Amino acid sequence: MNEQRRQILEMLAEGKVTADEAERLIDALERQRPESPPGAAPLPKARPKYLRVVVFSADPGGDGPSRINVRIPLQLLRAGVRLTSLVPPQALTKVNAELDRSGIPIDLTELKPQHIEDLVEQLDDLTVDVDDPDSQVRVFCE
Repeated sequence: MNEQRRQILEMLAEGKVTADEAERLIDALERQRPESPPGAAPLPKARPKYLRVVVFSADPGGDGPSRINVRIPLQLLRAGVRLTSLVPPQALTKVNAELDRSGIPIDLTELKPQHIEDLVEQLDDLTVDVDDPDSQVRVFCE
């Protein structure tokens, strides 16, 4: 029994509050976020479902402020990574060559599902710097 609940019951026993008041106080305590007891393992973090990119630009000299809000299901990214295993090796070689020629240094033969999970984990600590003081960019998982 936590300390606050004990205090409410003591006030009830001493006649400082009525049974109805004590019940309302205890209900209010239960609605608050439950605290884990000391020594208990922390609750596991919920698995994120979306990659979110939000850009807000207050363009004072242009047509007004602009806002971009993109929400990508992480399941789509995971499925895309798994699909690369179905692409024939000759096709992957050609795709990698075209990506490299376009300036995109990604090797699709090295892309594995665990890499996406590592990426999602690291996005919690992601910071994006923008050189424009009138713009804000946020990239996060939710």
